[in-house]
Amino acid sequence: MEWLYVWPYCTCLPASVLKINSMFRTILLLVFSNLFMTIAWYGHLRHKDVPLWKAILVSWLIAFVEYCLMIPANRFGYQQGINAFQLKMIQEVITLIIFSLFAILYLQEPFHWRYLVSFLLLTGAVYFMFYKP
Repeated sequence: MEWLYVWPYCTCLPASVLKINSMFRTILLLVFSNLFMTIAWYGHLRHKDVPLWKAILVSWLIAFVEYCLMIPANRFGYQQGINAFQLKMIQEVITLIIFSLFAILYLQEPFHWRYLVSFLLLTGAVYFMFYKP
């Protein structure tokens, strides 16, 4: 079993554990970054009385936090062997899940069966993105 030094944790972990941890870390960062981006892009929709320039300014401030999470997620994932296509596909699935929850819970929009079918088709796309023949 190959052992690798892992900074900043200053411990030695087997390479298989490192790969799982790097995927988990990347996904966790992507989840939080997408949460901030969804709020930045769509949170203002419930606040129609707020002037557009204020909505833009607040959205930009929220989006800054998203970038502070997304950039490290992509860089860390890429450095650990997740290619750019895989990173993008993971990000899109996370975005759809978070957006769906946001639209249902915060915007109070109905969820239709065709959205579920669309998500299942995207899940199939993720499967083929990571499939190794």
